[in-house]
Amino acid sequence: MGIFSNKSEGGFMDVIRCDEKEYLVWKWSPLGSANSSKKENAIRYGSNLRVKDGELAVFAYQQKDATLYDFIIGPFDQTIKTANFPILTSIVGLAYGGASPFQAEIYFINLSGNIQIKFGIPYFDVFDPRFLDFAVPMAARGTITFNITDYKGFIKLNRLINFELEDLNKQIKDAVSKYVKGVITNIPDEHKIPVLQMEKKILFINDLIASYLKPRLENDFGVNLKGFDLAVIEVDKESEGYNELRIVTAEQTMKTTVTQTDVSLKNLLEMQEINAKNMEESLLIQREEAQRAQKLQSETNFIGAHALNQQTVVLKAGAESLGNMGNMNMGTGEEGSGGMNPAGMMTGMMMGGAMGGQMANMMNQVGQNMNQQQNTPPPPPQIQYNISINGQTSGPFNWQQLQQMVQSGQLLTNTYVWKQGMVGWELAANVQELISLFVSVPPPPPQV
Repeated sequence: MGIFSNKSEGGFMDVIRCDEKEYLVWKWSPLGSANSSKKENAIRYGSNLRVKDGELAVFAYQQKDATLYDFIIGPFDQTIKTANFPILTSIVGLAYGGASPFQAEIYFINLSGNIQIKFGIPYFDVFDPRFLDFAVPMAARGTITFNITDYKGFIKLNRLINFELEDLNKQIKDAVSKYVKGVITNIPDEHKIPVLQMEKKILFINDLIASYLKPRLENDFGVNLKGFDLAVIEVDKESEGYNELRIVTAEQTMKTTVTQTDVSLKNLLEMQEINAKNMEESLLIQREEAQRAQKLQSETNFIGAHALNQQTVVLKAGAESLGNMGNMNMGTGEEGSGGMNPAGMMTGMMMGGAMGGQMANMMNQVGQNMNQQQNTPPPPPQIQYNISINGQTSGPFNWQQLQQMVQSGQLLTNTYVWKQGMVGWELAANVQELISLFVSVPPPPPQV
């Protein structure tokens, strides 16, 4: 920037601009020195002001006991004149009689979208609430990304002075350290995260710290926290506390695993025993039901012969009665004389004819039933399979029983089956005849 001196009228500047790369607040000075001499603050009309995009130029005018400000947000590249500076328009005529130069301090504030500073927290002790005798040293490092959105609030909190990133870093250092330590040391107890597994939960811990830090930076330091990135939680693996805690937790984990395995194995054996008993009882019930059904089927098939036997018994009794009626004494002659009994003979002939007709009808009916049975094809052969579960075989079971066993989950596609004519045991899924059992199996009927 070009700088020229004029003893009678104060400093005359070609260009007022900021060439700093990393800063928060930077005070412009014609000689590169940061003081507030009257000559340095004398600025003439005609000087050029350049404010880049992402910058803010602040002109501060001292008026008695108050400070007045003109804020010029970049991009801006124009000659300084009252039309561009509202406060300057109102004070030049009063303070300087409309003449140049006028007195003002000029500051540039960085409004860049992303300003970053790094932080590092040295080793501090963290305790597992289960083993309070072992202190594990931990350190944390990361980056804070922020910007200045409320520049007026920032000026009120920090005053208009040269304010480097390192200055802000020093100011927020204690706050960042407090929140990082506070969250990490309390994570094991409040969120039940083991100390040796905290690195796995770094995203959760990161967000928790940011939730505490963001309002503090905004309210107390005037900066907007855009991102908090906890890069690493470092454990001092050479420390005595770390090694002792690792040994203790490894032993406890092994004991817990062994105990859980024993419990699981016991539960598995008990469940298998219960299932075996249930299977045995179910097979027994099914076998009894099959026997009852078979008996009922046999009785149904021979119901005609059974009826014939019963009718034969009745006719035999009737024949005996008919013979006795022929010997009845109707009251003539002496008792036991054996005389002819015409009435008894007539009665016997009538009853004999009736019984003969009944026997003829019965024989015709039996003949028809026998012819019908001869003309009726025999029932199809029953499909009967044996099954093997846990090394125990049972059966044979017919098609209906096999369907019931599929519905109850006792017969699966990976259950071994066998029937007469098969070379050996085979999985049910590989037997073509049984595939339809496992297709669209309806659920078991609702319980009454």
